[in-house]
Amino acid sequence: MSEEAALTPVKALKPVFSQEMIAVRVRELAAEIDALYGQEPLVAVCVLKGGFIFFSDLVRALHNENMELDFVRLSSYGKKATSSKHVIFSKDVEIDIAGKHVLIVEDIVDSGHSMQFLMSQFAARRPRSLRLAALVDKGERREVDVKVDFAGFKLTEGFIVGYGLDYAERYRMLPGVFEVTL
Repeated sequence: MSEEAALTPVKALKPVFSQEMIAVRVRELAAEIDALYGQEPLVAVCVLKGGFIFFSDLVRALHNENMELDFVRLSSYGKKATSSKHVIFSKDVEIDIAGKHVLIVEDIVDSGHSMQFLMSQFAARRPRSLRLAALVDKGERREVDVKVDFAGFKLTEGFIVGYGLDYAERYRMLPGVFEVTL
């Protein structure tokens, strides 16, 4: 039996954050980020795949004309609902981040293993500053010390999908965030 065939079917999707709630919160986060960086050069880095929708909306809401965009790809979930704690770093940034302000944009930070790995990789490259924005911060699930500087929403429980978040590569396209019942 293939891994995909063994997936637990989704029974229900319960709304958690609506499209409208997310839009308002993204604008608020953009204002916070603009207040911090102003027009200082900034490299915004999207963590693929999950962060791409949040990243797109967030960078379009920012007013920094000295911003560069880049992408990394990390994975630790594969087709499972829980992190393997083994991080696969399959795409690195192409921009030299030394001496620059860097903002990592992620969909969700829960155990923190992936972000601890990425922050460590980037810190070794000596950026001027290194901060993290996440649509969802599940701090109570944190297993390693990772600080989310700009958190869209804090969530205490539930496996969520939508707005870039997935379950085995499905449901990313949903306009809001939903809790999955398996």
